[in-house]
Amino acid sequence: MTGTQPPSDAAPGPATAQARLAALDQRLGDPWDSGNPLGFTAVLEADERAEMFADGESALDAYGLNAEFVPVAHGGRLTRVDHLVEIMRTVYRRDPCLGLGYGFSSFISSVNVWTAADPDQQRQVAAILLRGGKIAAAYHELAHGNDMARTDFQALPSGAGRLLLNGRKEVVTNIQRSDAMVMFARTDARQGSRSHSQVLVEKDRVADGKMSYLPRFASAGMRGVQLGGVEFRDCPLPEHRVLGNLGQGLETMLKSFQITRTTLVGMFTGALDTGLRTTLRHVHDRRLYGRTAAELPQVRSTLAGVFLDLLMSEVFATVSTRALHLVPAETGIYAQAVKYFVSKTLIDAMNRLSGVLGAHFYIRDPHSTNAIFQKMLRDIQPAGFGHIARSVCQMSLLQQLPLLARRSWQPGVPAPDDLFRLDADLPPMPFDRLAVSAGGRERLSSSLAAGLQALSADDPAHREVRRLAEGFVTDLAALAEECSRLPVTELAVDASSHSYDLTARYTTILVAAACYETWRHNQHHPDPFWRDPTWLIAVLHRLSAPAGAVRAPLPEHIERHLFAELTERHEAGQGFGINKNGLPAG
Repeated sequence: MTGTQPPSDAAPGPATAQARLAALDQRLGDPWDSGNPLGFTAVLEADERAEMFADGESALDAYGLNAEFVPVAHGGRLTRVDHLVEIMRTVYRRDPCLGLGYGFSSFISSVNVWTAADPDQQRQVAAILLRGGKIAAAYHELAHGNDMARTDFQALPSGAGRLLLNGRKEVVTNIQRSDAMVMFARTDARQGSRSHSQVLVEKDRVADGKMSYLPRFASAGMRGVQLGGVEFRDCPLPEHRVLGNLGQGLETMLKSFQITRTTLVGMFTGALDTGLRTTLRHVHDRRLYGRTAAELPQVRSTLAGVFLDLLMSEVFATVSTRALHLVPAETGIYAQAVKYFVSKTLIDAMNRLSGVLGAHFYIRDPHSTNAIFQKMLRDIQPAGFGHIARSVCQMSLLQQLPLLARRSWQPGVPAPDDLFRLDADLPPMPFDRLAVSAGGRERLSSSLAAGLQALSADDPAHREVRRLAEGFVTDLAALAEECSRLPVTELAVDASSHSYDLTARYTTILVAAACYETWRHNQHHPDPFWRDPTWLIAVLHRLSAPAGAVRAPLPEHIERHLFAELTERHEAGQGFGINKNGLPAG
């Protein structure tokens, strides 16, 4: 327990996600108010000490944030994963260390429980979280990185219905502060896909002298997050603490990662939101050549481009998150693509903002209005490698391209409309319908061609949309032809750079389809910005640049439109992402 005001076991909170989002935002208060104990000044002071933000944790305890990670069936509030992401973006906007170190590490662990555990284990984990406890996800070992099949940590059967835990886990978030751990362990000495399991270890049941902690790992970013290690020596554990069946660990992990990869990267957009807001405040206050920096064309161009990147990232992440509910068998594709595309987009955008701030982005004085930017720049880096590396996602996508080319891309079946309608309701999260492999089936890429057929050919406002979108449809056809001929030798880790570039082209098509279909299916949206095709034209224009090429500037009238929208939201204190006024009604 981290706070002084733990929530009740039920932690009901406000009834709707919209009300909970408003309650959380109100509880955290104005981040720029130096007198706010939960504001940026206090966040930065904790960061300078490389400590978790204690007052922030107490506020999240009082709000009962852990209940957002627990399905309603187990006494929590989790109904829709896209709503969870939006709530967590509020936390990430304030302090990514709070987002990861307070809460999301417990979600990473608990998803495995909701996916594979028996009812008793699910009740036990729900009880821990609802009383404000923490659960650590002890997966990785420094010797093997993301190669989970080579995990050395053992939970080998020792007879009499017991396992013996032996080995080390390193760089684990909240390992010392957790009440329990979900551990990925070798349960069979033989090699193979059924040699590993996940085990639930509750610390208060570990015999004395059988477990010890390893020293904390310091980090350049996420400095407050408690990263450490643990070592077990002949520690007995009842065999019924295995999640699911013995040998099912890799399968469960691969399914659960589809949820956590998609949602975690989507939450990191909150850090870019704060970085963009900090930069806007700076350029409006900074005077150069007799005018504010915000009036300089190059500055406006950069800010409009970052705003577009934020919108584009949130649209793609939102569509992929909704896919977890609507097309769960396909999310093995979208999770990899979101991690690969969105993380790079966010990091590149923050780096461009640092160029606008210049020397001011180095400032670490907690009382400086710009100092929060440097923390966000450091804290956003794990979006690219945390939990799983971008390169691993790209390699996984590469191996699936030939089957996708044969089964899905031509002619293709479009995705369901509700995948894109921001106000459409969603069914409960179907943890039991997640699949290890999409089997070459996915419908998002094919939705672009089908959606273009529904576009009016006579409307002059849609001509540019059609021209740009048809380029991606053509590229998908060319990609299908090329990928269907890929030799097996080009599907391994040592594939050529050209083969890896195919994954970048495919991911770009997915993003274009997500944005186009989101625009098309939200023509009833109350915000005219989303009905207007200008933002979509900007996205398609941006995505049309070949990989590695210098992006051509946006047309001047589009850039003006985006900057005006950005300025209006900034002055109104609204969010810069897909839901500027909170969650949609659905």
